Amino acid sequence: MAAPSLPPVFRARGLGKTYHAGDVDVIALRDVDMDIEAGEFVVLLGPSGSGKSTLLNILGGLEVATTGSLRYLDHDLTSADDEALTRYRREHVGFVFQFYNLIPSLTARENVALVTDIAADPMPIDEALERVALTARRDHFPSQLSGGEQQRVAIARAIVKRPQVLLCDEPTGALDYATGKLVLDVIARINLELGTTALVITHNAAIAGMADRVIYLADGRIQRIERNTKRATSAELAW
Repeated sequence: MAAPSLPPVFRARGLGKTYHAGDVDVIALRDVDMDIEAGEFVVLLGPSGSGKSTLLNILGGLEVATTGSLRYLDHDLTSADDEALTRYRREHVGFVFQFYNLIPSLTARENVALVTDIAADPMPIDEALERVALTARRDHFPSQLSGGEQQRVAIARAIVKRPQVLLCDEPTGALDYATGKLVLDVIARINLELGTTALVITHNAAIAGMADRVIYLADGRIQRIERNTKRATSAELAW
């Protein structure tokens, strides 16, 4: 007898987002239907203004959709109030952004440790740093770290609370080619080793080869969704 299939982590139906700027309405997202499965590595690909960041922010509980419905497991994110969304972000989601947002006066270890104060079951801080290959740099300040090292501190900070979902908005956007590959490898390894569902926004089509699925967006709509039969490593990508 086949095992019952697990419910999707995210289930979006008719999802839309409109921003109001004076008398002008700007439609950032339109009629998005999609499911994200547990443990997937998903790349959101599209040009600037395609709705990628808006979609990621709604999935992360940073924004609320104007229309449609969105569920995270048994959480209804479209009807949640600010308190519920804050609790959702704190308990379930880790964020990695293009810019690292580290506190300059704190060491790498101290930056990561900040998050453990609000986490129910954090992993040991040194384990988080080890997972991003920064054990030797744990006592260095951000000004003493390269851009790639700072981004890996940001990833360690995101995963130390053991989030079910890791949302990454252009995590390699401020990095050079070689450093960007290293950061992507870290995200892919966390996805595989910890089973963390990972969604990564990028403009770089080559990165799509590392994903289980690629969601292409344009003009606020999903244009198509493609599944990779085999995930590539960063070394196999044609950048």
